[in-house]
Amino acid sequence: MRFLPVRAGSTLIELDSLNEALALAAALSVNPIEGILEIVPAARTVLVVFDPEQISEEKIAAQIAGLNLSIAAAPSGPLVEIPVRYDGEDLADVASMVGISEAEVVRRHTDSQYTVAFTGFAPGFAYLVGGDPSLNVPRRKTPRVQIKAGDVALAGEFSGIYPKDSPGGWQLIGSTPLVMFDPEREPAAL
Repeated sequence: MRFLPVRAGSTLIELDSLNEALALAAALSVNPIEGILEIVPAARTVLVVFDPEQISEEKIAAQIAGLNLSIAAAPSGPLVEIPVRYDGEDLADVASMVGISEAEVVRRHTDSQYTVAFTGFAPGFAYLVGGDPSLNVPRRKTPRVQIKAGDVALAGEFSGIYPKDSPGGWQLIGSTPLVMFDPEREPAAL
C-alpha cells in the first residue's frame, strides 16, 4: 500500500489489485474515518478526499494501514438486466483470442452476473466485474476514434457499456438500446 499526495486534502492510495482496492473502499465505508469526505475506488487505487482541518494525511495513512482489508464489498442497489444484441465488431476476434466459438463467448457473457466495481472514463461508464475469467482479453492495440453509445465491450477483467459516443479501445462484442447515463433521470447512471 503506497500513499501518494495529490493536492491539499487528497491522497491516492495504490494497492496491488482490484480486490484490494475494493476491499479498502468497503472497509472505509464500514469503518468511516472522521474527516474523510469522499472515497473514489478505481482498478488499483483509492482516492481519499479529506478535510485537512479535521485530519492530517499522516493520520489517515496510519488509520488506513490498520484497517482489515478482508472485508468483501457487498453488492448494493437493484439488479439491472441489460438486453444485449451480440453483434459487436470484435466478437469474432474475442472468440479467436480465447479459443472458443462466438456462440460460446455469448453464452459465457450472458451467464455471468456483474457488479459495478467503480465508475470512470465518462459519466455512467461502469467497470463491471464478475464475468467469466476466460473472457479476459486485452484492449485493442489501436483504439477506435468513435464508439457508439450502448456498445458492450470487454477489456482485461472488465466488461462495460459505453454511455455516450466516444473514442475507446475496448473489444466490442455487442450493443444495448438502454441509455446508460441520462442527467434527467434519477439516478442519472443506470
